[in-house]
Amino acid sequence: MEKTFPGGVWPVMLTPFKDREIDYQALEELIQWYLASGVSGLFAVCQSSEMFHLTDRECQELASFIKEKAGGTVPVIASGHTADRLEQQAEQIIQMHETGVDAVVLITNRLANEEDGEEVFEENLHRLLAMIPAHIALGLYECPFPYKRLLSPNMLKKLAHTNRFYFLKDTSCDIKQIEAKLKVVKGTPLRVYNANTATLLSTLRAGVVGYSGVMANFQPDLYSWLMQNYEIHPQTANELQHFLSMTALIERQHYPANAKYYLHQEGLQLWTEETRVYPSRLLTDTEKMEIAQLRALTTSYRKRVLGLTV
Repeated sequence: MEKTFPGGVWPVMLTPFKDREIDYQALEELIQWYLASGVSGLFAVCQSSEMFHLTDRECQELASFIKEKAGGTVPVIASGHTADRLEQQAEQIIQMHETGVDAVVLITNRLANEEDGEEVFEENLHRLLAMIPAHIALGLYECPFPYKRLLSPNMLKKLAHTNRFYFLKDTSCDIKQIEAKLKVVKGTPLRVYNANTATLLSTLRAGVVGYSGVMANFQPDLYSWLMQNYEIHPQTANELQHFLSMTALIERQHYPANAKYYLHQEGLQLWTEETRVYPSRLLTDTEKMEIAQLRALTTSYRKRVLGLTV
């Protein structure tokens, strides 16, 4: 199967809720905001989407809706790979593929327990692959929850050479690891996308093709500019990298509630801070002030350095 996903920005999509139910009107508003910001693809039904707090039916409906509303403008990939048993995982993957998404993303920590070695991961992965039709395009995501299982370069090389994987969301936050991974996937369909802001520009120069991280829910247009212009305008790219790296510290605040609140500040009228991850935890006044200040800085940076219309 021949498939290549574009480089650029791939937001890890949020899920809006209204009274604990998915708010599809607000979700459509978000999709249009992403597209207007110049993203290259959409990563739906991931950890930022609160997939571990969604039913399988909700995951499938969410992916189907996003794929439809994206309208073929950009590719859509999705996970929803949350089950413990391999047989259930295969069902989830096949059902997700049937929604029409362009690839189904496997969560690396679903394939072995935290204390298990790489041989257990490899055995379980091959058992799972045997249950999944070979025509289904797959991706990989080193999801931090419930624990982070990073792929070694040696394991990634084996996976890349199956020619079944097309997308890796790397969460190592380590330039040397990423460089080693880039080396072993050369000549295969698998492309590497960095989830970490601090290492982003350096890894782009090393061969990473894009960004798929939390901050694409705050500043997707700035990340898109960086993808498109880091070679043409290296000095501005360096300045932008410094700015993005520092503002990315907001990830440590109260995510994803803070991103949802930020979207409302951006003008998405239907968005609230409601989450299923922390159903009773609301943003404090100080946290809201920090988010407002982040948006003010971002708006100023857009005008001053990039000349973007805001």
